[in-house]
Amino acid sequence: MLMYALRRVLAIIPVIVVVALVVFSLLYFSPGDPALVLAGESATPAEIERIRGALGLDRPYLVRLTEWSFGVLKGDFGQSMFFGRSVAELMLQRAMPTLWLSLLAMVFALALALPLGIIAAWQAGRAPDRVAMGFAVLGYSMPVFVLGYLLIFCFSVWLGWLPVQGYKPPSDGLWPFLSHLILPALTLGVVYAALIARITRSAMLEVLQQDYMRTARAKGLGLWSMLLGHALKNAAIPIMTIVGIGFGSVISGVVVTETVFNIPGIGRLTVDAILRRDYPVIQGVVLVLSGVYVLINLLVDLSYGLFDPRVKY
Repeated sequence: MLMYALRRVLAIIPVIVVVALVVFSLLYFSPGDPALVLAGESATPAEIERIRGALGLDRPYLVRLTEWSFGVLKGDFGQSMFFGRSVAELMLQRAMPTLWLSLLAMVFALALALPLGIIAAWQAGRAPDRVAMGFAVLGYSMPVFVLGYLLIFCFSVWLGWLPVQGYKPPSDGLWPFLSHLILPALTLGVVYAALIARITRSAMLEVLQQDYMRTARAKGLGLWSMLLGHALKNAAIPIMTIVGIGFGSVISGVVVTETVFNIPGIGRLTVDAILRRDYPVIQGVVLVLSGVYVLINLLVDLSYGLFDPRVKY
């Protein structure tokens, strides 16, 4: 187990290196000049060059890449061009809203997707199956921002139950905290739930057709004991796999969701940095989120042995 985990951790390093190289190169060679954005439209060429020199934008590609790489190895992602603060400090400041939003979205998704997938598999070919899979197709096809605006219109503008936008930390009280996160978490969770529901149905259908499930039925085992205690446990590996892979949907959806609901998290920070061409912030955020995504998939791989005794490390 230890050697397997060590090999998987070492395999992460080339992935992160490639991501860092690609992101830095794309931003370096992309059109647009951060110095021009900082200086303003009325700035003279001399002023723009002075800002470029102060920010180090006039240095060669390899020099900037080397300096940034050594800084990342020490945990220093550089300074934001617009905020004048370290990128690591900005990400830490914005991390909690994104973390809470992602966790609540995953709770919503799993609470919705697992029952839908189980019922659809048990009632395969019947009306509940068609309804559940129709929801899954619609949920996965609908853009996140469209669903977000629909929920805002329904629950905030029309019914007036929940706030339109904003974020409140848990220290402001449980209900203010949850009321500001319910709609964005539901918006983000529906797309994630649609994906998990489809895989859950497929995995459960395969398990339900096995001989040992027919034997359990013949012995008079209760429906829910059979579905949850036997079928779901044996279908857990593909479901866990898609949970890890689908986390990418949460990461990418956070950017749009936080923008729609005006949540001051990592996603909103990324959008602001892109609009302002704040390259150090973009590079730092993409690298950290890529690392989180790879780490979650590593944890999913390592957890296979808990559900399948055939897995040997």
